[in-house]
Amino acid sequence: MKMVKLALFVPILGVLAACTGGHGSVGPDKTRDRGTDKKHLSQLQAGIWIDPNGCDHWIIDDGVEGYLSQRLDKFGKPVCSGVGPATVATGDFKGGSPISDPL
Repeated sequence: MKMVKLALFVPILGVLAACTGGHGSVGPDKTRDRGTDKKHLSQLQAGIWIDPNGCDHWIIDDGVEGYLSQRLDKFGKPVCSGVGPATVATGDFKGGSPISDPL
């Protein structure tokens, strides 16, 4: 019975430990990278990822974290520029960070 309790307790402890985040609370300001190389997201370089429907999304990869948001025109409608094939990212979206990303 003791082994069963231990087998149930260890995964629960792991799940609770994951809830704490790793870099503290994120807070309301989502424009800051709170990871290893903390900086404002405007200092990173963005590329464009084209979704399966052909519409553009801004993509940033700083080696540890990644950011993705839909590219919208001034009226809030999706931009579908056709700069590349579907499901492909174009541009130097891994630039602006000293952390290498082997993928």
